[in-house]
Amino acid sequence: MKIGNHTSVSEFLLLGFPEQQARQPLLFCTFLVLYLVTVAGNILIILTIGLDSHLYTPMYFFLANFSLTDLCLSSTTVPQMLVNIHTQRHTIPYAGCLSQIYFFLWFIGLDVFLLAVMAYDRLVAVCHPLHYALVMSPRCCVLMVGMSLVLAHSYSLTHTILLAQLHFCTDNIIPHFFCELLPLLKLSCSSTYANQCVLMYWGGALTILIPLLIMISYIRIVAAIMRVPSASGKWKAFSTCGSHLSAVCLFYMSAIGVYFIPSTDDSASKDRMAAVMYAVVTPMLNPFIYSLRNKDMKQALGRLLRGKALKSL
Repeated sequence: MKIGNHTSVSEFLLLGFPEQQARQPLLFCTFLVLYLVTVAGNILIILTIGLDSHLYTPMYFFLANFSLTDLCLSSTTVPQMLVNIHTQRHTIPYAGCLSQIYFFLWFIGLDVFLLAVMAYDRLVAVCHPLHYALVMSPRCCVLMVGMSLVLAHSYSLTHTILLAQLHFCTDNIIPHFFCELLPLLKLSCSSTYANQCVLMYWGGALTILIPLLIMISYIRIVAAIMRVPSASGKWKAFSTCGSHLSAVCLFYMSAIGVYFIPSTDDSASKDRMAAVMYAVVTPMLNPFIYSLRNKDMKQALGRLLRGKALKSL
């Protein structure tokens, strides 16, 4: 069946976890719980920031957008996976696969750019506190989030358009639980040179340049903190940056598991587990990282929950 003169494949087969066929009900319950925790945690973060005037600051504005992105990222893959496990039908239409890749790459890219923006916010707050209100004005914050959206959209759209130009012949088996870029490129029976070039340039920006800029920001932040004379001042400065640094490490460690660890005989299984980490587990853990390691968030959550409890009495 032809689609737009580009492919003879009308659908792809998502293998998911073929070695766990006997445990499909357990997998379904596990991923359902993970998804519900992800949705509840990120929505709670967004509501807490939106309803508590104490958190109307640039740092929490970026955190609310980051939580919304994580919620969308998880919703791009997990619901489809749950349907596949429940119905035992592991196929996805060609157009649906491209759509999933488009949104997945968009939200992954947005996560990366927002992490960079949040690092810049902490750099200005720690290294230039007297100029913080001027530099991180509401207009500037909205502009940085808007630029992150545009750049992430450009990254996603470029890959999706190039994918739509490829020919897919008879092999339509994707050894993952969702449509991912690299496995799909391996299935193409036409040249993927342009795709590989874009992947190299964009991949270098997202996995090398931006982490390098974040690292430089934190080197400057640590140097500035070490010049603070009081121990309490140092602890306060470290605590405001600790949550963000933990989120950065969690995100990039899981991504490294997919793209930088050399392939082995069990690479397909390894790739699936690493994909679960950055597509499912990381969006679930981020609300806990930001709520449990952040004093202001814990206090705001307490005020929100106490307010709800009082209204129910």
